[in-house]
Amino acid sequence: MCHYHHLTLSERENLLFFRAQSYSISRIAAALGRDKSTISRELRRNTVNGKYLPITAQQQYARRRKACKPHKRLENAELFALVKNLFLVHHWSPEEIAGRLQLEHQKALLSYATIYRAIYAGMFDETSSSHGSRGAVRRLRHHGKSRHTRQYQERRGSIPISHDISERPAGAANRSRRGHWECDTIAGKTGKACLVTLVDRKSLYLVGGKAAKKTAQAVNTVLLQVLQGQPVKSLTPDRGKEFAHHAAVTEALNGVPFYFPPPHQPWQRGSNENTNGLVREYFPKGTDITLVPEAYVQAVFAELNRRPRKCLGYKTPYEVHYSKKLHLA
Repeated sequence: MCHYHHLTLSERENLLFFRAQSYSISRIAAALGRDKSTISRELRRNTVNGKYLPITAQQQYARRRKACKPHKRLENAELFALVKNLFLVHHWSPEEIAGRLQLEHQKALLSYATIYRAIYAGMFDETSSSHGSRGAVRRLRHHGKSRHTRQYQERRGSIPISHDISERPAGAANRSRRGHWECDTIAGKTGKACLVTLVDRKSLYLVGGKAAKKTAQAVNTVLLQVLQGQPVKSLTPDRGKEFAHHAAVTEALNGVPFYFPPPHQPWQRGSNENTNGLVREYFPKGTDITLVPEAYVQAVFAELNRRPRKCLGYKTPYEVHYSKKLHLA
């Protein structure tokens, strides 16, 4: 622990008195209880035109002290506007913003902790927020999100299982090859349209679309449409009944297998589950997806595919999937 304290005005006045008595630097230091290097540095810094004046020395110290403090990074208007736009409009997380800025500019412009402090301090809050809103804090990924308890029981029926997830090839398990997709649905209002999402395990690239209803036939139609032109080596959905007709997809894709995780183990399909959470930022629970244009759905997917990910070294899924480089920040 550092016990050093800066010289006070009283000590500076005593220094002038001892110097007038022709004390040596070592003797002045002993009298003040300071190191002789402190006294030497004080005289060297604050002697003006051959004279040392305590009040002048104190003023110069105060100016240097103020100047040495680091400026807040978000005081830069241009950087503040960029961070605010990426967080509020594009839904980037603080880590994604800080990491991508460092990747593109080859230096740390600011830390994600700085962005979190700004969020909690209300710097990004909109003045038009409704009464009772907690502001931009609500834009954080998991803030206020309810989760199932350990006692939660799945009430959906079982479906025929073709392959267990443990049988997946090494290219899927270690994320070394494109074409191994995790798939799921995002429900809107009950009985109406839903979203079908597929995430490539290697690149985290997202494809999908809107299904007229959350039925096996409607979901199969979307699966076959969005996988056209994509490398497809395997599919890993959950055990929802909307994937009950997976055998028809396997046949249409010339034998591409489906692998199913055990019940109540969403972490086995973590890439898709995490991406669905990102999609939910645009389509909150209760949204009537029937009223959402397909063009908007695809625009959201494109936005997420151009969003940097920490696990990809702050590259975007698009860059990894297509081996291209973008300029985003």
